[in-house]
Amino acid sequence: MNYFIRIFGCQMNASDTERVAGLFESFNLEPTDKMENADIAIVAMCSVRQMAADRVFGLEQKIKSAKKKNKNFTAILTGCVVESDKPHFARIFNHILDIKTLNDWPKILNLRGACARENDYFRATPKRGSKFSALIPISKGCDNYCSYCVVPHTRGPLESRPTENILAEIKSAVKNGAKEVWLLGQNVNNYHFNDFDFAKLLRAANEIPGDFWIRFTSPHPKDFDAAAVNAMAQCAKVTPYLNLPIQSGDNTILKAMARPYTVEKYKELVKKIRAAFKKYRTGLEKEIAISTDVIVGFCGETEKQFQNTARIFKEIKYDMAYISRYSKRPGTAAALLDDNVSAREKKRREEAINDIVKITALAHNKKWCGKTVDVLVDRVKNGFAFGKDRHYKTVKFAAGGNNIAPGDMVKVKVVKVMPFGLFGKIICF
Repeated sequence: MNYFIRIFGCQMNASDTERVAGLFESFNLEPTDKMENADIAIVAMCSVRQMAADRVFGLEQKIKSAKKKNKNFTAILTGCVVESDKPHFARIFNHILDIKTLNDWPKILNLRGACARENDYFRATPKRGSKFSALIPISKGCDNYCSYCVVPHTRGPLESRPTENILAEIKSAVKNGAKEVWLLGQNVNNYHFNDFDFAKLLRAANEIPGDFWIRFTSPHPKDFDAAAVNAMAQCAKVTPYLNLPIQSGDNTILKAMARPYTVEKYKELVKKIRAAFKKYRTGLEKEIAISTDVIVGFCGETEKQFQNTARIFKEIKYDMAYISRYSKRPGTAAALLDDNVSAREKKRREEAINDIVKITALAHNKKWCGKTVDVLVDRVKNGFAFGKDRHYKTVKFAAGGNNIAPGDMVKVKVVKVMPFGLFGKIICF
């Protein structure tokens, strides 16, 4: 039997499907990269934006075609599935399964040799999608109930994973060649298990032997205390990169989003984080790269409120931003509000923010010109290698005759910079 996986959305979905793949292959199922060749297809969906749900609906004809070709074809939907969407998806998929019940899936699917297993999907052995980058979930669920987000409704309340299991998985990944690990959670820095909080977890991970980088996502500004800030800056394996979602630069909109911080508190946090890296790091490491998530065109957002967001972007000077146009999701508090910003205006606001980020990102990247950076290669194409440096900046360089492959760590001298990337020359391989 063959299985096919399609991922929509975040790294958490990717991590979930690594555990699905590991479980299926323990039953001797083999992967295929085409749905029409599969016996079982797994679609991991994201529901944060309506657009993501619409993309899953777009698979309907492909799934119907696969069912006609193979009468035993089974389509499974998992990930973040909104309750109100389930009747629609039930017409397309054979099963809608919660990832938390992963160890029950073999029995549900009548896989040969299926038997009762401990119902803890964290304990499922993952089949890594990457040999050099390991996705390590440290928690699942969320307690925040931001008004635009369905994650607490689909993933449930926050549940932190036992610390010893996390550290054991990191050690195993590093032993098997991982050169970076991503600590994952819907609210990653709200991690608490017994007497371990996020700061202690970072320090414990940093003590694991081996030459590897530590990254994490997605944090919440309200959960960054002084201990977490200092742990980030003091732990050498934690890379100088942080995605810190702001979502809006206007306090009234933040309140409507149920984001429990003000713009002033957010700015103060950024200042503390940057100061900590300047205090504890040396060289380029002193310059932490900060990206953010922002939603434009949220319900009722006026031009003045949008300009407040634009002004904050100019003040904070981000290295990157993930910009979303607001889309209504059933089941969220914001779905009851009037989505009264036109699609055209949302697009304009997105472009305006992107224009600001291009300027601030380029200004940051100019500091890299002439510097030598470590690059973890993730792909090679047409004679060029591409990868990320410790600041999560994309670096492109000519591979030459060096037989460079994904997973290689190389030193590259930066000779040219762009707003969202660096171009360099290989120094050491």
